Amino acid sequence: MKSRHLLVTISLLAALLSILSCSRATQTDTDPVLYGNHKPYTRWWWFSSEIDKSEVRDQLIWLRDHEFGGVEIAWVYPMLLAKDTPHPDFLSEQWSEPVIYAKKVADSLGLGCDFTYGTLWPFSDVDLPAGDGTRTWFDTVEVARRPYTWDHPKEARILNHLDKEAFYRYAEKMNKGLRKAYAGSPSGLFVDSWEVETEYLWTKGFGETFQKEHGYAIEPFMEARTLYDDDNSDVRYDYMKTMSGYVLREFYGPFAENARREGAFSRAQCGGAPTDLLTAFTLVDIPETEAILYEPCFSRIVASAAALGGKQAVTSETFTCMYGWTGLRYKDGYGHSPHQGEEQIADLKLVCDALFANGTNQIIWHGFPYNGIGNKDHWFYTTCQVSTSDEDNLTGDALTSFNRYMADVSSYMRKGRTYSDLAVYIPTEDAWMGGAYPEEVTSKMAWALGEYEMRYVETPEAFKGMNPLWVNGHFLQSAKYRDGALYCGDEVFRALYVDVEYMDHSSLESILSLARSGLPVCLAQRPSEPGRVKHENYGKLLDELYAQPSVSSEPSIISTKRLIEGDSIPDFWCREDGDDLYIFLANPYTDIVTYPMEYGCAFKDEGSVRQVTVNHHGKSEGVTLEFKPMESILLKVSPDGISQVDLGYVPPVLPGYND
Repeated sequence: MKSRHLLVTISLLAALLSILSCSRATQTDTDPVLYGNHKPYTRWWWFSSEIDKSEVRDQLIWLRDHEFGGVEIAWVYPMLLAKDTPHPDFLSEQWSEPVIYAKKVADSLGLGCDFTYGTLWPFSDVDLPAGDGTRTWFDTVEVARRPYTWDHPKEARILNHLDKEAFYRYAEKMNKGLRKAYAGSPSGLFVDSWEVETEYLWTKGFGETFQKEHGYAIEPFMEARTLYDDDNSDVRYDYMKTMSGYVLREFYGPFAENARREGAFSRAQCGGAPTDLLTAFTLVDIPETEAILYEPCFSRIVASAAALGGKQAVTSETFTCMYGWTGLRYKDGYGHSPHQGEEQIADLKLVCDALFANGTNQIIWHGFPYNGIGNKDHWFYTTCQVSTSDEDNLTGDALTSFNRYMADVSSYMRKGRTYSDLAVYIPTEDAWMGGAYPEEVTSKMAWALGEYEMRYVETPEAFKGMNPLWVNGHFLQSAKYRDGALYCGDEVFRALYVDVEYMDHSSLESILSLARSGLPVCLAQRPSEPGRVKHENYGKLLDELYAQPSVSSEPSIISTKRLIEGDSIPDFWCREDGDDLYIFLANPYTDIVTYPMEYGCAFKDEGSVRQVTVNHHGKSEGVTLEFKPMESILLKVSPDGISQVDLGYVPPVLPGYND
């Protein structure tokens, strides 16, 4: 049994290393700097219709003049789902013409131009080849449908995201329609968060792969619909482990490889995918988080992946469903979200500051509906609306100033590299052993399905001052500890913190090897082995780990001084640039950021003060952090002292708010 597990581990590692070798894109000095002007981008919804080139140019000029750095074109349904709206067929020559024009104009204006890699999301096609659709175990015919696309009222079928050959056939069509638009500056190809059915997800060959990896059949648990029963958590873990491999090698790896082959780059939200999230985010060129449908803390997973994978930019789809969501509601309200047109930038600033303090360094607005200048006939149902109409709040000088603020902070949060002293083992095994989110979560957040999504996991509060980052078993397998430093991926740490109920056997072996080399490890609780088939030596290895002099369940085993010490330390992120550190500390009031936001909540902030000590360059220095209402703080820490960078921005009170 031990030898079978070893062969499976070796084969899985070899497959993953193959994916990473062709997909991981550590930036070099000769690579183009992606999102180099740091200005926010916006998703630009093109509603299915005839696209007017003059309006395309006018809108791009307007965006440039309001301090946007670029756009991501997203092709969506006709407004009001009108079935008789004239429009060119998706990916046709007539469809491609204004897309190519938009890219050329964007280049001439110094704007970036990315593309959602399909119409709406997930990937789908009205003419998907037979057998290329997604399915669950119980589907004898592919039935997963996408009703609202550019070609509405035609129904599309959702692509099988577990079959790279199906993806490549889909990509061939997309690339044909977009190829001329790839010319000029590099464009990002974007895939949104996972919106594919995950329960009992299946594909051809899955059963055989599962049997080879785990030594027993998964089909009886599928057929009996018992996979998600509480007493089958070990089986569910094995299912998730096999599924994760499929998602990495059949989707995210090929997606990234295809983009680079076309002279583009990949940008992806891996959130919601049934996979090893930390590794998935390292496969693409630009990892992306989302707020506030995902909590700001989720951004730390994405930013940790970027740090481990040597990627500079960490993007975020931002301000989605700020004040809640009312659904499409085309017969009652026509999909307007709460307070659409009356959004308060002060509320939005709370969200982006919370993201900055969790590693995001490039904002992407969600978003900007295609409209003639001054017009507001088109709107999107889930979000804030950047608008060219002076009847709305997100326009004019107020919008321009806010964009400048976000670009300014982003520029500081892209300097050098991410600074962290503590690696924290991400609880992937716990998440895969877990089941559905409890009702108190799902009743508030309709899209939150199960613990495997890890929407709410946070690094330990007691070690916040070390700016901890997540690590996983994949990166620990190749990590080295020498001269008092843990070299893990492209990051350097001083210690490892582990607080999980379950730990994979391979991760236990890696951590034990590092501890033998002297790595300080705080093992907060004794983990168990997940999965149905256990290793006989698991307990012995765990005992040996605890016996190492550098391992303890007591936090004091981690003796490295925190970068920041004090009570109630605000969320922060730190970048190291040569001898200088840049620390962005979010206003403590950002703790209220969650879905949905209360309208005008930012104006309740009365300011606050924190007394902290910053340990830097071999000395300790006391600092008084005086947070003015609605403002965050950026510190520059140099060998000769600490200074505060004047960000020079206070959000305004906009129409619609009544104190």
